[in-house]
Amino acid sequence: APLAFVDTYGCQQNEADSERLRGYLSEMGYQFTDQEAQADLILINTCAIREHAEMRALGNVGALVHTKRAKPGQLICVCGCMAQEPHMAQKIKDSYRQVDLVFGPHALWRFPELLYRLVTRRGRIFDIADEPGSIAEGIPLVRQDGVKAWVSIMYGCNNFCSYCIVPYVRGRERSRRADDILREAEGLLQSGVKEIMLLGQNVNSYGAGTGDTFPGLLRRLDALGVERIRFMTSHPKDCTRELLDAMADCEKVAKHLHLPVQSGNDRVLKEMNRRYTREQYLELIRYARQVMPELSLTSDVIVGFPGETYEAFQDTLSLVEEVGFTSLFTFIFSPREGTPAAKMPDPVSREEKGRWFRELTDLQERVASARNQKLLGKRFRVLVEGPGKKAGLLAGRTEGNLVIEFPGGDSLIGEFVEVVVTEALAWILRGQMEI
Repeated sequence: APLAFVDTYGCQQNEADSERLRGYLSEMGYQFTDQEAQADLILINTCAIREHAEMRALGNVGALVHTKRAKPGQLICVCGCMAQEPHMAQKIKDSYRQVDLVFGPHALWRFPELLYRLVTRRGRIFDIADEPGSIAEGIPLVRQDGVKAWVSIMYGCNNFCSYCIVPYVRGRERSRRADDILREAEGLLQSGVKEIMLLGQNVNSYGAGTGDTFPGLLRRLDALGVERIRFMTSHPKDCTRELLDAMADCEKVAKHLHLPVQSGNDRVLKEMNRRYTREQYLELIRYARQVMPELSLTSDVIVGFPGETYEAFQDTLSLVEEVGFTSLFTFIFSPREGTPAAKMPDPVSREEKGRWFRELTDLQERVASARNQKLLGKRFRVLVEGPGKKAGLLAGRTEGNLVIEFPGGDSLIGEFVEVVVTEALAWILRGQMEI
């Protein structure tokens, strides 16, 4: 059988897309390898969220010149968000002659047809038409591990935050029907999956035009009997009390909310086109903690947005301290061609932004350490995901999405166990299993 190598960059939505692409390849008779040199077909699923992700993907595409020289029949395909950006598609066309097929997220469901055209007609194919996108149900899947599964509930984004390329490359929001999602979840439950992660660029606006709502979907999934349900990403402007109440009521929905704040300063939030204020964000957090005292909160922060001053950045620091996040994903602003923020004056130097960035990460480390110290001696229900970093240890996650390592045998992978915290570091917990 011919061999395929699928390499994925970026977010879980991309991982979920790759599972569908592997499903297609499997149906077409391909088996899989993790060696580029052995592969008859290489598929690189790219990310466009920051320049760094694009450079890494392009570097790997560039290196494939050598594998293709050794194996002239090898087919090289580039897909995903970077492929949908017109200037990047042009760059691949002009400078990466070894690439045979380029297609964006909208064309994912047409991959078998594009591959057939490539094999039968020769010549390079670029399919990045800026179409609104549709939803194709019933695409086969090849999932990577049997413990956790991603389920895309919607595609695209309507928010147009001024720094973000996603709405331009993934198109307008479109939601799957709740019945289709429940059918997929039921199949996963039967195949032994213990945790489902619902994916959408903004899950809070799920269901527009279908008659379904996100809180309603959570309640239906909770009743299905999936052991643990997670979701991301939530946009604060659409995060409602109705959603927080549903999280509190649903036994199987993890008490963990990823709610990206991006900045703690109102002027910067306005320039980012986030459409909420610092006070509105904090009000949501207060209500969330009122209905779920044990809630674990995580967030994203951009440092050095164009025009941000050090004074404005201080507002982000104070918000991080006030909320007490479990963990933070922090990024230095990266201009994306085609977004409004890329044209804004940006006088602060990269070095200065680097200093602010370190100040934020140092603060978050102190906040997380203090939070985690309070967990010593506490018991958690942990889903065992695999071996830990050291031999003899297992690694799993608490409901609040904290990683915990503890001694145990591999037969427990995929099971829920009770673990008592014996040691608390800033980014990881250590513990002992309770029998």
